[in-house]
Amino acid sequence: MDIKTASALRRLRLVSAPEAISFLLLLVCSVLKRTTDFNAVPVMGMIHGVLFVLYVIFWADAWNRTKWPLKTAALYFVLSVLPTGGFFAERKLRREAEDAVIASRARQEKAVKA
Repeated sequence: MDIKTASALRRLRLVSAPEAISFLLLLVCSVLKRTTDFNAVPVMGMIHGVLFVLYVIFWADAWNRTKWPLKTAALYFVLSVLPTGGFFAERKLRREAEDAVIASRARQEKAVKA
């Protein structure tokens, strides 16, 4: 995996959890708006909107660089619209990055031995 691909995956992974947290907070703010006089929906909505747009941009960049199959790319997109999906996306992306590092080290060791 080249450095640009690794960076694209890292950006997507780093925005996944904050996007999921902002979604959950937006849901809480929506309930509070309906049940109390507290109305933080405009602020939380803007924060979540910005994080969601960043997630989609980083998702498209990662898909372009990694050449994911359509099924994998669709999974990461669907995870972005589920309230806790960002947490699952982050965990899956972390595992994918760790596997890539392990594979890269194995290739380097094989090249050194040859």
